[in-house]
Amino acid sequence: MSDEQQTPEGGTEESFISHLIELRNRIIRAGAAVIVVFVSLVYWAPDIFRILSRPLMQALPAGGKMIVTDITGSFFVPMKVTMMVAFVIALPIVLYQAWAFVAPGLYQHEKKLVLPLVISSYSLFLLGMAFAYFLVFPTVFHFMAHYNAPLGAEMNTDIDNYLSFVLTMFLCFGVTFEVPVVVVVLARMGIVSIEKLKQIRPYVVVGAFVIAAVVTPPDVLSQLMLAVPLVILYELGVIAARLFVKQGQDDAKKEEEREAASH
Repeated sequence: MSDEQQTPEGGTEESFISHLIELRNRIIRAGAAVIVVFVSLVYWAPDIFRILSRPLMQALPAGGKMIVTDITGSFFVPMKVTMMVAFVIALPIVLYQAWAFVAPGLYQHEKKLVLPLVISSYSLFLLGMAFAYFLVFPTVFHFMAHYNAPLGAEMNTDIDNYLSFVLTMFLCFGVTFEVPVVVVVLARMGIVSIEKLKQIRPYVVVGAFVIAAVVTPPDVLSQLMLAVPLVILYELGVIAARLFVKQGQDDAKKEEEREAASH
């Protein structure tokens, strides 16, 4: 009996170790993808940083410039920017490795949902970054540059501080544009009903403006440029949730019928 009792435990331990090995391999592949893209782009690191800093440089008054207050800043800041770009480019591979790791434990109808969610999440995050770069940055930098003029202050921004600000804004708007995906997932998993999503709409509107006031610079225009898309994206998420929830219920029902027929 002792040998029979040890077999399941040994099998469980072996299965756990195999999962850890697979997770390690997936992480290594995802990291390798980012490194390969980074190495491919590193030669153009100064050009990539110039593209990133263009919204600020165009908003500065004549003679305005960026400065370096750290000895190694002129080298490491472009490297950080290039690594960020490499991660964004390699993100589909990273997400695929994550999906490949969890896919064996998903039902068939859940696997059908993963791919659209991954594609939509990636696309919406890029859209949020593009929205920040092409619309929000020029507006904010133009406002701040001209706000300094009456004060007699010269706006010379440190490149490291600029990078920190840009990354924060990219993250804020990228995450904001993920709202439809979050709403769909919550509704599809049954955590929140469609009716509840409609009921909390006023709180979402208030919350959107509170979040915008916290994460954006202190001007009304930039706050509106975050709050309004957040509300619109929430409404789009509610509409999409209706479609996905109905489709999920139909797929789950069909799968249950197939399993019952097989037995």
